[in-house]
Amino acid sequence: MFIALWGYWLIYMIVIRLVFLMYNADLSAVLNASELFRIVFRGFHMDVSMAGYYLALYGLLLTFSVFFPSQWASRVLRWITVMLLVFSGAVTVVDLELYRHWGFRINNTPFMYLGPGAFGSISFWVAVKGTMIFFGLLGAFLFLYNKWIAPLAGSLSGRILKGYGLLMLLVTGGMILPIRGSFTVAPMNEGMVYFHASKPYANHAAINVVWNFVASMKQSAKIRYPEDFYDPGQTQSVMSRLYSAPDSTTPILKPGRPNVLLIIMEGFTSGIIEPLGGLPGITPALNRLCGEGILFTHFYASGDRTDKGVVSILSGYPAQTQTSIVKFPGKTENLPYLSRELKNRGYHTSFLYGGDADFANLRSYLTNARFDHLTDLESFPKVQNTSKWGVHDHFMFERLRAEMDTARMPFFKTVLTLSSHEPFDVPLKSRKVLQSEEDLYLNACTYTDKYLGEFIGYAKKQPWWNSTLIVITADHGHRHPGNRALQDEQRFRIPLLLLGGALSVTPHEKDILGGQTDIANTILAQTGGRENKFAFSKDLLNPAAVPFSAFFFQNGYGFMQPGKGYIYDHIAHRVTVAYGDTTDLGAGKAYQQALFSDYNRR
Repeated sequence: MFIALWGYWLIYMIVIRLVFLMYNADLSAVLNASELFRIVFRGFHMDVSMAGYYLALYGLLLTFSVFFPSQWASRVLRWITVMLLVFSGAVTVVDLELYRHWGFRINNTPFMYLGPGAFGSISFWVAVKGTMIFFGLLGAFLFLYNKWIAPLAGSLSGRILKGYGLLMLLVTGGMILPIRGSFTVAPMNEGMVYFHASKPYANHAAINVVWNFVASMKQSAKIRYPEDFYDPGQTQSVMSRLYSAPDSTTPILKPGRPNVLLIIMEGFTSGIIEPLGGLPGITPALNRLCGEGILFTHFYASGDRTDKGVVSILSGYPAQTQTSIVKFPGKTENLPYLSRELKNRGYHTSFLYGGDADFANLRSYLTNARFDHLTDLESFPKVQNTSKWGVHDHFMFERLRAEMDTARMPFFKTVLTLSSHEPFDVPLKSRKVLQSEEDLYLNACTYTDKYLGEFIGYAKKQPWWNSTLIVITADHGHRHPGNRALQDEQRFRIPLLLLGGALSVTPHEKDILGGQTDIANTILAQTGGRENKFAFSKDLLNPAAVPFSAFFFQNGYGFMQPGKGYIYDHIAHRVTVAYGDTTDLGAGKAYQQALFSDYNRR
């Protein structure tokens, strides 16, 4: 029966991998038959390990069953199986949808975002699909258990159990071998199933999702990053070179202290903005505005989530590969803040968001940022709370108008939109039938763009316009359009646009490579001088600034320089995507090591 249980769970593990491949059919379609076979073959190694965990539990039960009637063992075997099926099915179903959005197999990361808005991106149809898959798996494998395993469990007699007690104890102890996955010093890990040098999805599909989740839960929430990824001495030398430009900037503003309005657009990737090479007609207002200010054409998000983007913008601090620093107030207390620096320079500061500021621990971060005023979901009438994430953007822009009319100058106001987040349930009727998720995303972006354009049109008529710098960027990129993989550098490309009546220069484009972390010192340089405490931020308007950008995702990073760049996978320990010459990886590795070490110290 023990062997039958092992076979039962190995079949289950293979089936859930096939379900994953079918659920992500658009991604699986680019794989050939050989690659699909290797996914199952390489993944079987981890399947055996996960089945070993379950078999160890069964083995302990059968070992101690010698002290109880045989009927007891049969019943408990059934209940353990049901609980394991429920647990495994829940992990599988949640992973199916999260992977499409996040690009990595489920681990302990979702627990960082549990809260009132945690399920805001789940549409009704996604919930129905997930429920059907969950109960389909549960029903099918309960049927298989009743037909195959239950008769074997029912035939166990007390005499047999007593005779096998010692044997089962030895077999249970032996489960350490399949669980560990090798006889070497390296235990089972995700890298053991990686096999493809250029298709991360193939490697991800080979991972046993239940094993991945269980392994991540065993890790400490306070992850300590390695200090030996790159030589410390060389790291310091490289970082000094990357940020060695003298404190000199190109003035772009009229004399005096300008107001600063920072607008952070949810998920506005460059792929939807025509002047940046994106699809035509999706953001007509923003397309037009790109010709009225300073447009940075090679600008990147630091991470792939809103909380990471907000920290990168306001603190000039890069995203992390396994954690989000915003979840640890003890660390964020020690970060530099753009709002604090401007407040020290006499600015009145405020933050406006139509959602729940408690989601993803954002409120503690904003509290540490010492904004004079915070407007979030609680500040809006309940009748306006009509989206799954909170107040739709047209209500938010109405509130922004009211707050701007009464703002004390000079002001620094940060605005974060939300309507272009899944499930894209915006109150805008499209001219065409919205069939795919990409259609819904593009429609939501068009909706937010409409009200952004109306707000800017209104702002141009206000007395504060001529003394205001408006900074428009995004919190992160998006997998749409094109359902790009998480490791695709195009997924991290976002806009950065400077406009407003405070500009003293003619509209133009700048092609210097930069990223979200550079916004802080770029603004500070125009309002009194940059601050060295923003160690990962350069002034993009400094003629001597070194052009480069770095971005981070789960267990990997990208590093872009003029004419070249690469994507590095920490699990595979290699470059998985190369853009141009990648013979010298030193600058990117040094940047990653500098971030690792800085995070550990905070």
